Amino acid sequence: MKSIRFSAVALASAGLVASAHAVDLIAIGQLSPTASDLSGLSAPLENGTPGDQLGGVGSGLAWAGGSTFVAIPDRGPNAVAWNTAVDDTTSFIPRFHTFDLALVPATGGALPFTLAPVLKATTLMSNAHPLHYGPAVPAHPKHAWYFSGRSDNFDAATSSADKRDARLDPEGIRVSRDGKSVFVSDEYGPYVYEFDRATGQREKSYKLPDLLHIAAKSAQSATEIAGNTSGRVANKGMEGLAITPDGKTLVGFVQSPLIQDGGDGGRMNRIVTISRATGETHQYAYDNHLADTNKNYNSSELLAINDHEFLVLERDGKGLGDGSSAVVKRLYKIDIAGATDVSSIAGEANLLPFAVAKTLFLDIRAALNANGIGDTLIPAKLEGAAFGADVTVGGVVKHTLFIGNDNDFVPVTAGGLANPNQWFVFAFTDADLGGSVFVPQSIGH
Repeated sequence: MKSIRFSAVALASAGLVASAHAVDLIAIGQLSPTASDLSGLSAPLENGTPGDQLGGVGSGLAWAGGSTFVAIPDRGPNAVAWNTAVDDTTSFIPRFHTFDLALVPATGGALPFTLAPVLKATTLMSNAHPLHYGPAVPAHPKHAWYFSGRSDNFDAATSSADKRDARLDPEGIRVSRDGKSVFVSDEYGPYVYEFDRATGQREKSYKLPDLLHIAAKSAQSATEIAGNTSGRVANKGMEGLAITPDGKTLVGFVQSPLIQDGGDGGRMNRIVTISRATGETHQYAYDNHLADTNKNYNSSELLAINDHEFLVLERDGKGLGDGSSAVVKRLYKIDIAGATDVSSIAGEANLLPFAVAKTLFLDIRAALNANGIGDTLIPAKLEGAAFGADVTVGGVVKHTLFIGNDNDFVPVTAGGLANPNQWFVFAFTDADLGGSVFVPQSIGH
């Protein structure tokens, strides 16, 4: 297969709105779907899955300098039925992994680089003080206060704003400017937390606005949705997470519209900026409706181009792992400079006039199709995205963009297809950003 460039002309002919740019697929990397992580927790979870199965690592992805990346799975394996009372979740201890994702110039083949991911470390996530577990406490020889993926690990007497709840559903991750901390977005709260990168212990909690939280928690998502009239939708809370290049502002993306904004299936998502110094927040409206499909889509990731422009990863849930064909996997560019703060505005119709404008940066599905990857082989859940170190392609220095998938800890699909953790790497130049100025994050300063 041949590396294909996508132009505004080609995209326009497909009915897509795009700026004049071209982006190349330059490498694909995979890990065995049956690999183990480095946690040492090989004992089976409640559903029989090994506690150290290396799965879902593309839920969140962050660059940590050089060829080092930090990747995070979500709340753990819950695709195997064992207990509907907890939505089949388990006492999986949330963790993040450190990978070497080095791009090596290819000596042959279709793409200019090869990528052979190497797992360097697995770090379990814990708290310094007791947490509310409910009926099941994760087993670990150190007996620390570890977080858990089980949906019933909470205090029923408090709202979802309670940071003492043990249940944690990580979705996004970013590395601090000094490289010593990681920031993690949590769907259960929703919350954004800061963890020590070396030990995995939580250092700080960034409380999100009250209108994002729910009053009545439940171990079953359907019950939780039915029991609340406002706040985040169950399993679709704080999903994407960005950090501005100066390291001063965290920017979260709520995967689904809030219940009061239309709920799951609605079109108005919220973007929340958080000052690390003061905790001050601002909110902006994002319209997830796509005219060419006439459908609304949830979004999985947010990535900072500079301090006010971002890439948003919009996708369907179709493709490899779902037994279907991918249709929408796209990155849109947005700018919140001058956008209206919608913190005091509720309701889809009221938010719509204030939605930030978006332009297509990359149609991932089209790019993968053009490189010989059919719609049934494109991962259903492309979720994590991170810029990496620059590379030279054909004598031209280019920026890199890594995109990972969440395979839901399912090594083989129902149709018998291997379902590995994968990373797709794209290269682009400043000109490909349609006038935006790319400011790379500086790690270790």
